[in-house]
Amino acid sequence: MYILLWILFGAIIGWIASIISHKNAKMGLIANIIVGLIGAAIGSLIASLFDIASLEAFSLWGFVFAVLGALIFLWIIGLFSGKRRH
Repeated sequence: MYILLWILFGAIIGWIASIISHKNAKMGLIANIIVGLIGAAIGSLIASLFDIASLEAFSLWGFVFAVLGALIFLWIIGLFSGKRRH
């Protein structure tokens, strides 16, 4: 059951991050899930480095840091993809 919640959470986080970064039209469901899950891990790492919040359970802070992490992940992918916006 928790795996389904992780997938759903990843899809929502990835979808929101792709909308914010204007990459929504290029990404599908699987990409949103992957970006959301990796973004949540990056966001959790950022929060733990700065000792901002404990992200062990679902919370508003967890959501914010997961979106932030997903945006950072999309930015990193953009750096290595070679397609730059001018």
